Amino acid sequence: MGVSDAETFVGDPSIVPAVIDFVTRAAEEAGLHPARLMHLQLAVEEAVVNICTYAYQVPPATVTVSTSVTAGRFIVEITDLGVPFDPCAVPEPDCTADLDHRPVGGLGILLVRRMMDEVHYRRDHDQNILTLAIALNRV
Repeated sequence: MGVSDAETFVGDPSIVPAVIDFVTRAAEEAGLHPARLMHLQLAVEEAVVNICTYAYQVPPATVTVSTSVTAGRFIVEITDLGVPFDPCAVPEPDCTADLDHRPVGGLGILLVRRMMDEVHYRRDHDQNILTLAIALNRV
């Protein structure tokens, strides 16, 4: 595993710019291509907003974001103590269905899956841990 860093934020949607800055600095230092950086930023924003909006029923809450480089991949791990939720288990929405007949939700998770090379979830004790990985050597 390469260089890693972590920061803990208050679990409120207002943290999104600070989280994006934190991840962006680390990704740029790791050499992530600017086009891929935009994908990473969008995926991290979606994940953090969802956590801050849905994971905690009673504030205050925290979200810990860590970054690392391993095996040619830039890794972002987002950890929260909220209610268990596995975004990887959510079925992909039917994007071919008429808008009037689609259920609400699910598009943000689809976006995260499409922007990242890998998305993994695990529950460890009372923690939700979402891992996003993006290859450093792709454009």
